Amino acid sequence: FADLVLETWDLHCDRNGREHRTAEMGCKQLVVRRGQPFTITLRFSGRGYEEGVDKLSFNVETGPCPSETSGTSSHFVMTDCPEESCWSAVIQQQDGESLSVSLCSPPNARIGRYSITLETCTDYQGSSYQIGDFILLFNPWHPEDTVFMRDENERHEYVLSQNGLIYQGTCDYIFSIPWNFGQFEDDILAICLNMLDINPKHLRDQNRDCSRRNDPVYIGRVVSAMVNCNDEDRGVLFGRWDNRYEDGMSPMAWIGSVDILKRWKKFGCQPVKYGQCWVFAAVACTVMRCLGIPSRVVTNYNSAHDTNANLTIDRYVNEKGQQERYSWDKIWNFHCWVESWMARPDLAAGYDGWQVLDPTPQEKSEGVYCCGPAPVKAIKEGDMLLKYDIPFIFAEVNADVVYWVVQGDGMQKQSIRSSDVGKYISTKSVGRDSREDITHNYKYPEGSEEERAVFEKAEHQKKSVGEEDEGLHLRIKVSEGANKGSDFDVFAVVNNNTDEERVCRVTMCARATSHNGTLGPQCGLMDPVDIDIEPRAEKRVPLRILYEEYRDKLTQDNLIKVVALLKDHQTGDVIVSVRDIYVENPPIKIRILGEPMQNRKLVAEISLVNPLAVPLNGCVFVVEGTGLTEGQLVKELEEPVEPQAEAKFRMDLLPRLSGLQKLMVDFESDQLTGVKGYRNVIIAPQPM
Repeated sequence: FADLVLETWDLHCDRNGREHRTAEMGCKQLVVRRGQPFTITLRFSGRGYEEGVDKLSFNVETGPCPSETSGTSSHFVMTDCPEESCWSAVIQQQDGESLSVSLCSPPNARIGRYSITLETCTDYQGSSYQIGDFILLFNPWHPEDTVFMRDENERHEYVLSQNGLIYQGTCDYIFSIPWNFGQFEDDILAICLNMLDINPKHLRDQNRDCSRRNDPVYIGRVVSAMVNCNDEDRGVLFGRWDNRYEDGMSPMAWIGSVDILKRWKKFGCQPVKYGQCWVFAAVACTVMRCLGIPSRVVTNYNSAHDTNANLTIDRYVNEKGQQERYSWDKIWNFHCWVESWMARPDLAAGYDGWQVLDPTPQEKSEGVYCCGPAPVKAIKEGDMLLKYDIPFIFAEVNADVVYWVVQGDGMQKQSIRSSDVGKYISTKSVGRDSREDITHNYKYPEGSEEERAVFEKAEHQKKSVGEEDEGLHLRIKVSEGANKGSDFDVFAVVNNNTDEERVCRVTMCARATSHNGTLGPQCGLMDPVDIDIEPRAEKRVPLRILYEEYRDKLTQDNLIKVVALLKDHQTGDVIVSVRDIYVENPPIKIRILGEPMQNRKLVAEISLVNPLAVPLNGCVFVVEGTGLTEGQLVKELEEPVEPQAEAKFRMDLLPRLSGLQKLMVDFESDQLTGVKGYRNVIIAPQPM
């Protein structure tokens, strides 16, 4: 027999991509998921493959120093009875000189870029052909993969969906912003793989790093560290919280991860300025989804950053409600992290499922700014010693906040009611634009036996007392319409739950604050008033918050912290109540003109009314949406927008993908920043 000579081959990028649900990554290269077969066609010249005469085998290799022992290289021959636990090649069909072969990786293969070589052998004469490269990803559809997820709707949301909602605001005013994850956009996969290749663990020991890339726990930890740049590890984002963002993009201005990851690549892996928690979390979510690990962004309201790990955060205020001393411990009005879905074979049974990864740089873990993966189940059970970083996250959702009132004579008095940490833990619902509350995954019901048992295990004595039914109650309410540009009222609402008249003194103080709990200048103060309140009655004491007072003091977070103090003259008790008020931006209106259809022009009309008493200068609209726009569309307005006037423009879109897509808009100007809007658009498929 003459030698078997390979003439051409076809990796069937399109068809394999559709079958492996990677088609949206564009078909410039073969992208497949582990444990699932893919087909290639070999075409020989002169004669076809003869079974029994020709021996065919393949070599696949990944990483800079591939070896069989590290699991980064595999040599396997064509066989009829493949084993699931290793690489295999099976003949699918033969048609003259062309041969279709089904290749399959084991479900625990290392992910990343592979090269594939064909070796032919006839009568002890052999040839070798380099037949190209492919990329291997995690496979949540395969029951043997450690990231396997059972529900198809969940896989669609947490792996395939390229857009979503991120919850922000305060626990009393929850709202969402749209986010373009864009994990299948051009170049994003290459950027994510490059991130793995420049991570310090890879640079220290390339072989060990590549051999651990079969493990989502390892990958998650690397991604959590690489999304921030605090270790000078060429990480993606630079965190900043001081409202001074002139030399970069304000964290509030981003509406997607693609722009951030592309900037990072373009400037040679220099950190992109600037990020805050939801930006870190959203970029990490994009990277994890891109690699095939089901992931979602989660928001925790009233999130504690307990630096001395005693699970108590002490706050000191004077009798006017003003902060007395600086504390390193912070309460964030909300904090975002990522949950990724994976098995934890490194731990005892029972900890598979959602794992917290927090890429926002807060504390070091094993010497590096990263956090997780921490099983959500371990946080709920108070299993502090399990890997990784349970105590820090446990504190974020369970710490106590105790208010101390420092009196004129220097005496300190503890407020009898403390505030709540770890409220309304939220994520986008599967398949719908609504909020799913997942607090029950993180904690047992307040006051339950189980909660007590968990706190005992975690050596946490709960210092805060629940609401008492008797005595006086204090809470803060906001009038309708805390809108940017308007004055509005906040009320101290006092309830007397006793059978006798009470005399008490009420004070209120308002200050601009930022999202991580740092206080700014005062923007409202009420002199103490004495009130007498009938048995079982309620009284309201108002404080007017004036636009001219808060206008120049608000940060881009749009937050005002109101502290109210109530002193019961009869008992001497002091009650503190605190509320973060979100000052609302105006809405962005988006109208779609025409019938939305794939590859056909579509017009979007986008508008916003200036609610302020001053003109808006330097107005810019940024529009993006996977499948709707090619990258970002930026519209700069030439004229200022006068008070109460409408800024409006039209934009042409050419939808690439059919189905439900989101068009997202961000508006920036000198006086109004980070204004967000989105519109769902259903694109009809192109008629065949």
